[in-house]
Amino acid sequence: MGFIDKKIEDYCIAKSNLPSPDCDRIETYTRANVHGAQMLIGKMEASFMGFLLRSIEAKRVLELGTFTGYSALAMAEHLPEEGEVITVDVNAETVALAKDFWSQSKHGHKIQSKLGSGLDIIPSLQGTFDFVFIDADKKNYIQYLKMTVPMLSSKGMIVLDNTLWSGRVVPDSAEEGHKLIDGNTEFIRQVNDYIAASEDLYGTLLPVRDGMFLVRRK
Repeated sequence: MGFIDKKIEDYCIAKSNLPSPDCDRIETYTRANVHGAQMLIGKMEASFMGFLLRSIEAKRVLELGTFTGYSALAMAEHLPEEGEVITVDVNAETVALAKDFWSQSKHGHKIQSKLGSGLDIIPSLQGTFDFVFIDADKKNYIQYLKMTVPMLSSKGMIVLDNTLWSGRVVPDSAEEGHKLIDGNTEFIRQVNDYIAASEDLYGTLLPVRDGMFLVRRK
């Protein structure tokens, strides 16, 4: 579902600072060869996250959901030389692709991949993070959020991807009446409602790509 006219989005992309040609190669390969290529965040979202990372002068990033490595590299490009992206995923095949692409980039050394479930790996991580990007299994979005909020640095923020879920999160009486709401829609609604009701979190839900929920502690 496109929330913004494609001509306007293309114009915005053309006028924005964008990820490197190394990221373009990941995108091109993934769209041509990998099932589920729609999971790529794309240029507009990557540019926006780069702006956020630079704004808070982020040095340490946690990503939940690696896929083929586009978003991890796009974020690493905005970190200082000593910066670090820890990215977590359960799919060994796509992670292997990601590692191969990262090895061809001068920013690849900033990325550390951890293979396994975020629910298992997050508790093993030490230190704080300036930026957390949640783009993994929707069933555990609310758990990922609850687990990572305490890990934020004083300037830290969390971005949850796909929080509009092609618009399906918006209540529709016809759909509700026929019970056409899928599980992922319900999971995303739950985390959106949780953030909105929290007295401890400041959240802004943006209609960028498929929805980006920006969250900070108050």
